[in-house]
Amino acid sequence: MIAIVDYGMGNLHSVSKAVERLGREALVTSSREEILAADGVILPGVGAFGDAMRNLRETGLDAVVRESATAGQPLLGICLGMQLLFAESEEHGTHEGLGLLPGRVAKFRGDYKIPHMGWNELNFEQPSHPLFAGLAPGYVYFVHSFHALPERPEDLLATTDYHQPVTAIVGRDNVSGMQFHPEKSGDLGVALLRRFVELAEGGKA
Repeated sequence: MIAIVDYGMGNLHSVSKAVERLGREALVTSSREEILAADGVILPGVGAFGDAMRNLRETGLDAVVRESATAGQPLLGICLGMQLLFAESEEHGTHEGLGLLPGRVAKFRGDYKIPHMGWNELNFEQPSHPLFAGLAPGYVYFVHSFHALPERPEDLLATTDYHQPVTAIVGRDNVSGMQFHPEKSGDLGVALLRRFVELAEGGKA
């Protein structure tokens, strides 16, 4: 069973349906007990970083997500959910994140269209990572105005190019994140989500 954290901000329906289409049970929940009992945890997110962190703190789910990660449960952040894994964001001021991965989230800056929106090709920076087993790089769908800057190069699993290298997938031990929406990213997105679920069923990535 995969727990999808319900903190009032996120593409809960599309993520849960995507997990169910993989033949697995998806439980949208804000219950600590249900989250900690799951094989894996998905932290979705749509909206502003500061609002998301406020909702997580007010519901106590920030502590639950940290507890889940510390306990070794496979955790996947999607879109804003990936950004929340980092220490801080500069979106509409400076906001503290979950701090599960060192680094920060910064706004795109340059003379080009923002948000970054559309299909872009992934580059596997660490092709031997278990998340990529049996997969080849391809195109996935992005919609974001802010991008993550991991502090540790080894946490950067995949990038894309949007006038600069852009963080697309991050991961360390049981914690991972995808800036794009795998459930809206065609065959490769579904395959990556399937790999996360398979790794969750088998334990740590």
